Amino acid sequence: MSIALAHRDEVLVGVVYNPIYEELYAAARGQGATCNGNRISVSKVSTLSTSLLCTGFPVHKRQASPNIHYYYDFTLRSHGVRRDGSAALDLACVAAGRFDGFWEFGLKRWDTAAGVILVEEAGGKISDFLGAPYQLGGRVILATNGLIHEEMRLVALELSKRDPSAPLQRPVL
Repeated sequence: MSIALAHRDEVLVGVVYNPIYEELYAAARGQGATCNGNRISVSKVSTLSTSLLCTGFPVHKRQASPNIHYYYDFTLRSHGVRRDGSAALDLACVAAGRFDGFWEFGLKRWDTAAGVILVEEAGGKISDFLGAPYQLGGRVILATNGLIHEEMRLVALELSKRDPSAPLQRPVL
C-alpha cells in the first residue's frame, strides 16, 4: 500500500506499507524517513560495480519495454539487479539502504509519490536520466543513495541513446 499527499507536485508526506513483513515506511518533508518508527537512511555504497539495484517491468507489453536493455547492462555493471514488483516498495528499500539504486519507465504518480519523499528524506537523490528533478508521473525515474547517482545516470543516459530494437551488446566495463 502506498499513500502520499502532494501540493503542486511537491510531495509533503508519504507512507508505504509492506504487509508481508509488517513494515511501515513513513516520511514527511523536512522530518526524515522511518521504518516502523526507526530512522532509516540510504546506503553508503559508493560505486555502481558494488551496488545492488532494483527495477520493474510493466504488467502489459513487457516485450515492448525498453527496460530489458537497461536490465541487461545494469546487471553486468553492478553487483546485481532485483525485481520485486512494486515501485513504491522498491523506492522504500532504496530509502532504507537495502538497495542502492532504482530505475523504471512509465510509472504513474501514485506509483512513485510516497517513495520519492522516502528516498529524499533518507538522504538519497532522485532525477530523470538527464539529471533534471524527477516530476511525478515523469517518463523515467532514477533514485539512488546519491553516491552512485551520477555514475548510474550516465550509464542510463548512454543506454537511452541506443536503438532499443538493436540486439543486446555486452557493455564495455
